[in-house]
Amino acid sequence: MKYTVSIKQNHEFRRTYHRGKYTANRYLVLYCRKNRLGQTRLGLTVSAKLGNAVQRNRVKRLLREAYRLHETEFATGADFVLVARSRAVGATYKEIEKSLLRALAETPGAAAEK
Repeated sequence: MKYTVSIKQNHEFRRTYHRGKYTANRYLVLYCRKNRLGQTRLGLTVSAKLGNAVQRNRVKRLLREAYRLHETEFATGADFVLVARSRAVGATYKEIEKSLLRALAETPGAAAEK
């Protein structure tokens, strides 16, 4: 079982944005960058532009749950930042999950080696 830590510091988000690889699709943008910590870290970004707190928190819950269920498919020792796009507000869980898995497959170095 893997253990993922949250990214909370602004400079860590910025480092992942500027130096990481990314893939964008309809519902989200996935940034990935290797770290030297040997553990996987996840950051979630949902802008205030997407709606009120209830809508933003729902999107964060959906992203977190989709990640949790597929945590083993993500590379160990990398930072991941998920940025929700405006269409994610009205999306179902299945759409978010499918979008996350597609972004994972398309982002270089994001998927775990089998």
